[in-house]
Amino acid sequence: MTSSHLSQNDRITLLKIAREAIRAQLAGEALKLPTVTSHGLLEHRGAFVTLHEHGQLRGCIGNFVADKPLYEVVADMAISAAFNDPRFPPLSPNEFDEIDIEISALTPLRQISDINEIQVGTHGIYIIKGPYHGVLLPQVATEYGWDRLTFLDQTCVKAGLSPGCWKAPDARILIFSAEIFGEKSEGLR
Repeated sequence: MTSSHLSQNDRITLLKIAREAIRAQLAGEALKLPTVTSHGLLEHRGAFVTLHEHGQLRGCIGNFVADKPLYEVVADMAISAAFNDPRFPPLSPNEFDEIDIEISALTPLRQISDINEIQVGTHGIYIIKGPYHGVLLPQVATEYGWDRLTFLDQTCVKAGLSPGCWKAPDARILIFSAEIFGEKSEGLR
């Protein structure tokens, strides 16, 4: 089953939900999610929420598989990106107005056997080798100007492995696509 594309209204709703989830957490309030009727928001999809502060990464957490609707996944991932990314301290109240939110709504993972199936700029990569695993979103390769092999090598590094780990017979390469949108692209900031 393929995921449906999100309307602009769906995208704006998700961005508002993400921001409200972070605001409520900072204020110590319970999050009140809006009533949602859009099929795109009710679909069970994985998502990543990325936070930038003055153009620099400030947090990014996601989940490939969803056992709940996309709008709930986005709320959960926004809170996790702001407060639980182990690479950063929890977001402070004085940073709230400085962050920009970006959401990547994912398609299901698909294992590949030929790296030529990877389209740089379209696919993200998830590599699994033994107990190690790492993921890079589709936009990362584009932002850094990487080709397919560099993208694969950098995903290995993200997994805590050596570049080229993807060539090992026990390495699994999975790809996915994402609808990527943010507050700036949707005219909210």
